[in-house]
Amino acid sequence: MLGTYYYHEIVRKTIIGFGTLFNDIHVRHTGENDTNFSEIKVPLAYGPSQKFLARITQQADLNRAVQITMPRMSFEMTSINYDATRKSSLVQTFKTCDDGSKAKKVFMPVPYNIGFELNILSKLNDDSLQILEQILPYFQPHFNLTIDLVDSIGEKRDIPIILESVGFQDDYEGNFDTRRALIHTLQFTAKTYLFGPVADSSDGLIRKVQVDMYTSTDVKTAKREVRYTVTPTSKIDRNDDGVIDELDHKLLMPGDDFGFSETTEFFADSKTFSPTRKIDIE
Repeated sequence: MLGTYYYHEIVRKTIIGFGTLFNDIHVRHTGENDTNFSEIKVPLAYGPSQKFLARITQQADLNRAVQITMPRMSFEMTSINYDATRKSSLVQTFKTCDDGSKAKKVFMPVPYNIGFELNILSKLNDDSLQILEQILPYFQPHFNLTIDLVDSIGEKRDIPIILESVGFQDDYEGNFDTRRALIHTLQFTAKTYLFGPVADSSDGLIRKVQVDMYTSTDVKTAKREVRYTVTPTSKIDRNDDGVIDELDHKLLMPGDDFGFSETTEFFADSKTFSPTRKIDIE
């Protein structure tokens, strides 16, 4: 199994999806009489907060023309852990189709929790509070983010983004020439799923469903009495022969619009259907 190359970019998509939640936050500064104000979009970048704090320290001169802009936000992935509470069967698979023509088979996804840290850096306390109030109301304590996990099979899932905690730190030390840095740290957990390789299904499509019903509760000796059978039927003439018949039904592919043919049979011969031989036996 190991050695088969595949890459669904699920972790990368989760990181990008998490970042897009916070890439349109603004801060307003009002003037006298609350009439004039300026509005800025808070920059967002991927990376640890220490990286930006180091740049602030290196550019401590307030008279320099070019300095790092504050307020600003940064985020990074901090952990990835298996979530046993969402575990499913190790051997269970499900089938789907890729582009409407080929059946695919994939094992059930594996649940993982991805930890994120969002840092809000500002020099004014009011800026931090404005940013916080634009974030916190949406997490109660989670916010669902829809992510296309596996493009090849169209697998989309709602990934809960859970707000775990909010921390605060004031790094102001020194004289009046030292830039102040207020830091709010928000910890999040994304409950995502990782998929294995997607393979072609060798079992083919299910074109017939048969259910035998019994009145006896003894599964070993019970004989079928009623049989319910369902088969898909084509709604259009697919082979252009002028009629819709069994030949058209066999041409149905995944994603096609189709109907159903239902039949109910009653038996009194005390026979049982053999799944291996696919016939009724005594």
